[in-house]
Amino acid sequence: MAKISPFKFLQEVRAEADKVTWPTRRETTITTIMVFVMVAATSVLFLVADQIIRVGITFILGIAG
Repeated sequence: MAKISPFKFLQEVRAEADKVTWPTRRETTITTIMVFVMVAATSVLFLVADQIIRVGITFILGIAG
């Protein structure tokens, strides 16, 4: 394995970091809001599915509730 000096390594790291395209504050905000909306929608979906399954099992087992 070839040996690379720490100085050369840091130069290459900096060169790669310069290639990164960072999102703007607006893009980050919009993406964060989208994540929260999807989490809320998924939570509601699972709540409804859970309630339907609960009612179905209660009906099948004949448990008074």
